[in-house]
This record gives sequence, C-alpha cells and structure tokens, in this order.
Amino acid sequence: MIHMQSARLSWTWRGKSIDLGFDTCGQGPTVLLLPALSSISTRHEMWPLQERLSSHYRTVSVDWPGFGDQPRPAIDWTPDAYSAFLEHVLDTVAPHPHAVIAAGHGATYALAHACSRTGSFARLVLLAPTWRGPLPTMMNGRRPFLDRLCKAVDLPVVGPVLYKLNVNRLVVRFMAAGHVYADPAWLTGERLRDKLAVTRAAGARYASIRFVTGKLDPLETREQFLALARRAGILMLMVYGNQTPPRSRAEMEAIAKVDTIQSSCLPEGKLSLHEEFAAEVADVVAPFLAADP
Repeated sequence: MIHMQSARLSWTWRGKSIDLGFDTCGQGPTVLLLPALSSISTRHEMWPLQERLSSHYRTVSVDWPGFGDQPRPAIDWTPDAYSAFLEHVLDTVAPHPHAVIAAGHGATYALAHACSRTGSFARLVLLAPTWRGPLPTMMNGRRPFLDRLCKAVDLPVVGPVLYKLNVNRLVVRFMAAGHVYADPAWLTGERLRDKLAVTRAAGARYASIRFVTGKLDPLETREQFLALARRAGILMLMVYGNQTPPRSRAEMEAIAKVDTIQSSCLPEGKLSLHEEFAAEVADVVAPFLAADP
C-alpha cells in the first residue's frame, strides 16, 4: 500500500508569507516533482507519476506559489519569485535530489536553475516543457493589451468578475479538451470538480492571469530556450505527446534536436500527459532515472 504524506511549508516573498503544500512518498534517492503553472494546476497532478516511482525513490511533489490548493495572497507575481522559490525548495525541502521531474513552465524554471546553480541536481526530466504563456503562444508574441488585461483582473470589483468569466465550467472544459487532455471525457465528474475548486481558491486570480498573459514566462525567445538546454550540462530527458497543440509542439521538437537531450514522443497525450498517461510516462522515465550516468 503506497502512503502519501502531506505537509506544509511557509515561504516569504516581498514581506508576505505564503503557505504551500508538499507531499512525500516512498523511500530511496530523492526525486522532486514540479507541476505545471496553470489555472488548474496543483501538485496533485503529479501524484499518479509520483506513486509509480515511489517503489524505488523518495518522491516529493510541491505546489508553486500563487497556485496550488491553498488561499493565495495578492502579489504581483514575477519570474524572479518562481526562480527564488525553486532555489528555496532545493535548499530546504529536497536538497541535492537524484533528479527533478518538471512539467510545463516548471520544466523551464528547472532548466534555468540547472544552468545557474551547477550541481543542484544531476538529472532533469522535462514533461511537455513550455516557456511561453497561453495567450502569447496563440498570438505568437506578447501584446500591450495583455498588460492592461492583467491590471484589470487585479482590480477589487471588476477583477473577480473578469476572472470568473474565464474559469467557469464551460471554459475550463473547452480549454482542457483543446490543449491539456487528449480525451475530452477525462476531465469530468470529480476530476472537474477538483480542478474548478483550484480556480476558486482565495487569491487564485493573481498568479493565474499572469501565467495566461505571459507575465510568468521565464524566457522571451526560443533561442534562449535552446541556449539553456545546451548549457545545462546534466542528463536530460524530454517526454511529450503526439497530440500536443502545434505551436507548443514546435518548441518541444526544437529542443529535442539539442544533442544533449534524450527525447520520447508518446503516441497519445497533450500538455498534461503526465497526469492522463502516467503509466506510459513512468515507463519512459524510470529507465532514465535508473541508468548509469
């Protein structure tokens, strides 16, 4: 019987204390799992993969500040905050792990950390890595009105209304079917209720709108993305799905061509393939983690 142990950590950013959840499971060398940054993401999306790896590793999954399942303070979240938080996690919660497994934007933050803090970890698994938010990806670049939209969602009265219009049940299911999950019926019932609860947590709109509009993008260009991959100097594996949306897939296929990266394209899966196809992802990841460097 696999037993998941949940705990809380407190982290301070710009004078505000943020409470976040993290979960541990299994015994052995530590593997840190980082979820994607999105309006419906929490560490829970890593559980299916975490459980499958816990027979050989001590697995740790942690929420990103501004996301997760806890109330969130009103903060103007920036990429610097996420870089600092990851440094804190790797110093205190999961120091010198055997490997880091990270999804979406979390993968690019982990890749950047590997370049800036050499020796923090020796292996990195990139799960459908992204570096550009949804709206800039759709528009092929950031636009000035996105900054205005972000400021509008921050407003006391108008902001919550605008935010709720974009995270209601219909919109969440539509976006998930289009970009996140291969099977449109996967996000229904209890799964959908859990995802909607994440979007309704107090203060959820502040990080969510910044992610959607690209203000949490850790990089500005594909060239920077590829440069990080070439500089990292660690063992790396990228896993993505054959049904990944075309613009996001183009970025993944570009980084797959970097000589130092192993890559695997699964027959199925979109941006959350680690959640929907955890068994298939584990079958690819486990040999990489166990391989002699």
